Amino acid sequence: MFEKQKEQVLQAARTLDRYGLIALSGGNVSWRMPTGEVLVTPSGMIYDQMVPEDMLVVSLDGSIIEGTLKASVDTEALLYIFQHKPSVQAIIHTHQPYATGLGLVMDEIPCNLSTMANATEGPVAVAAYGDPGSLSMGVEAVRALGERLAVVLKHHGVIAVGKDLKQALYACVYLEEACKTISVAMGTGNPMAAMTQEQINEAVAVFHRYGQDVPAADSSSASNKDVDIALV
Repeated sequence: MFEKQKEQVLQAARTLDRYGLIALSGGNVSWRMPTGEVLVTPSGMIYDQMVPEDMLVVSLDGSIIEGTLKASVDTEALLYIFQHKPSVQAIIHTHQPYATGLGLVMDEIPCNLSTMANATEGPVAVAAYGDPGSLSMGVEAVRALGERLAVVLKHHGVIAVGKDLKQALYACVYLEEACKTISVAMGTGNPMAAMTQEQINEAVAVFHRYGQDVPAADSSSASNKDVDIALV
């Protein structure tokens, strides 16, 4: 079941490696189907060695519906996020170094770049530490997310969420790009220029108009059935 969507989950996972957001088998990708099931990457496997059939189908209560491998060790936390964030349809967890590094010295990643405003919809909070592979990781992520599309997990990594895989992927990639830029700015020792809330709001609004519109005749394929996750 969900064969095409499994391919898209694997494509998203491999994209994380391409952009330097994970190493080896770190992180995970999960996607809620319209019928309620969740696709999740397996535990401890290198993404380039996976095939779509390795993806697991689980219920919101954690029962494995399809798949013979162990689901990601973070599945309990991921399902908690899905349960408590009904608008979230996709979750990407990474160990991206710049965002995680800034999370060691900041309580919030400031939104000082338009691309970060586009993709995360504002500043990104740093969540209190939750043990990896435990429910507390999901609890702390939900507590810190608010209405944003990403949160930094202190001492751990990043959780990005979205209405689909593409939105979650953009949040991961552009958050890391922003954190690289912020790190450069901090290294000068000079005060960083800040964006106003009005500028942030406008950048968010612009991104909602970004990309190509799906023709009305094809609108049924614009949901979780067929999502183009490419960064363009």
